[in-house]
Amino acid sequence: MDPHSVTASITAYLKDKDDGRTALSWAAEKGDEAVVKLLVERDDVVADSKDKDGRTALSWAAESGHEAVVKLLVERDDVVADSKD
Repeated sequence: MDPHSVTASITAYLKDKDDGRTALSWAAEKGDEAVVKLLVERDDVVADSKDKDGRTALSWAAESGHEAVVKLLVERDDVVADSKD
């Protein structure tokens, strides 16, 4: 198995122990389209994962005004576009 693939899988699943945020949620908040695109293309990433406050990557991207990131996220079938947090 490719070590880079293993590292990418592990990183995609990691959640911050204090607030439960994922790499996807941090990238979405910062508006990092390249990282968000990379992560949402992976089948093993839960794009609608919620942090300890019930917020998703979509919520962070929308609040921060990152329209391109919002579009990337809502293209995923597992993202609930009208969810409340």
